[in-house]
Formats: sequence, C-alpha cells, structure tokens
Amino acid sequence: MKRTVKCLVAAALLLACGASRGQSLEDVLKKAVGDKTQQKKDSPAAEDVLGSLLSAAKGPSQEEEIAIGRQIAGNLLGAAPLVKDEQLQRYVNRVGRWVACQSERSGLPWHFGVIESTDVNAFAAPGGYVFVTRGLYGLLGSEAELAGVLAHEIGHVLRKHHLKLLQESRLIDLGGKAIARQAGDNSAVQKAIGSGAEVAARALDKGAEFEADRIAVVLCTRAGYEPYAFPEVLQLIGHAAKDEGRVALLFKTHPHPDDRMDKLGLAMGDRFDRIKGLSLDKRFYRLKP
Repeated sequence: MKRTVKCLVAAALLLACGASRGQSLEDVLKKAVGDKTQQKKDSPAAEDVLGSLLSAAKGPSQEEEIAIGRQIAGNLLGAAPLVKDEQLQRYVNRVGRWVACQSERSGLPWHFGVIESTDVNAFAAPGGYVFVTRGLYGLLGSEAELAGVLAHEIGHVLRKHHLKLLQESRLIDLGGKAIARQAGDNSAVQKAIGSGAEVAARALDKGAEFEADRIAVVLCTRAGYEPYAFPEVLQLIGHAAKDEGRVALLFKTHPHPDDRMDKLGLAMGDRFDRIKGLSLDKRFYRLKP
C-alpha cells in the first residue's frame, strides 16, 4: 500500500512538473513591475479604481483577484527578489502545485517561489501567489514539511483571507464597476492596493491563521504526505524563536507556534494517527551554500 501511495505521489509530481513549464514567475510578474512609460495615459484616478476593484454583491472576480495578487507579488519581489536557483524554484513550484491540486481552487494559476531573505517567514497574495523565505526554507528537512508550509499559505488564498483584510482596512472599497477592463493597468491597481509588502506584513485575524493551519494538514494528507509534517514545522519555528531577529516579523503577523500547536492538536485529535503518509526527506531539494 505504501509503495502504491509513493507511486501516485511521484506520478502526480511529474504531471505538475509538466504544468510548471512555460512562463516563469518573473515573466508573469513582468507587467506588474514593468516600465511605467508604457502605461496608458488615460489611467483612471485611484478613487475610481477603489470603487471598481470589488463588487458589493459578488466580491472580486477571479480575474480581479489575480490582478490584485500579481501587483502585490510584484511589490514583494521588488523588495526581496527570488533566490537565483532555477532548480530550486522549479522544485518548489512542482510541490506547491501538487498540493494546490488537492483544493477546490486547483484551477488558479498558482505560482510559488523562494525569496532572498534570512527572515523565517512565508507570504501569500490573492490569486495564487505564494512565497517562502530562504530563512524558513533552510529550516526544513523534508518535502512533506515544505508541502505543509505551502499548504498553509494556499489555505489563505482558498479562504481569501488577504482580500477580506483589504476590504476591512478599506484599502479596497466595496461597490462600483467591475475592474475587469482595468486589470492590466498596473498603475491603477497599484494605487488601489498600496504597498504589497505592507499588506503581507499586516497581521491576519488569529482565526484565519488557525484555519489555514487546519487546511494545511488536510491538503498535505490528501496529497499523500505525512499529516504530522506541518506540526513539526511549527515546532521548528518555535525552536528558531531564540533568534529573535529572524522571526520578529513572523511573530508579529502570526500567533505564537505554541498556541498554534495547541489549537491544531485539538482539531486533529487522533484522526490522523493511522494515516501513513510520506516524508520524502531524500527527495527534498537542499539549498546551495
């Protein structure tokens, strides 16, 4: 049975590998960080875009959500670029897309990346953009642990936690016209959302973080990974707390790992004890020195 699961996971990752070919994350974000001289002269005013980003009745369309996320992701990469290791980036995308395939939003154009930062943290932007810092990646010891980290951020995208935060903070106003015709207007979207780094650094509600933790365990289990891999990551982060400088932002934006472990333990109970998933520590891509 275990060999069968391993074969299924391997086959699925090969399929995901094929899906990852084509445009790189940097190519996708080129418009978001492109030359402003190429932008339209008749860009609508920021206040008009604020009224256009979200519909009061239906919320943003998927196209609008992706446009917002692409701009936020572009802002983040402007502050911390991707690690220059194509093999690493391809590997993270294969794992991330396989985990995302287990969700109800598998059709999103998911993009994953490892960014140059010694901080221990991970970020998600609407529309399927997920980033892990070099600092956090370096703490991980197996593919299952990586899958858990990515699954937590995928959970934020699934539940649209950051979009709700933008709404509540009034960075995006409710009501108005659809922004579908303006989705490619980088300056308009930029003025509406402000700084992507500011959005990513803003703390979500604790309930949202606990919900993403639960989603992480479920998605990893569906993907064939060890269910307890993500709780192990929380333990690793807790141990890293001794280095306060590297985890300062993480602790600013997330509940303490001990609190998350307690909540997650209650939610999991003993229901996952008999599930034998894979850790795949030997297949895990190690960072180059």
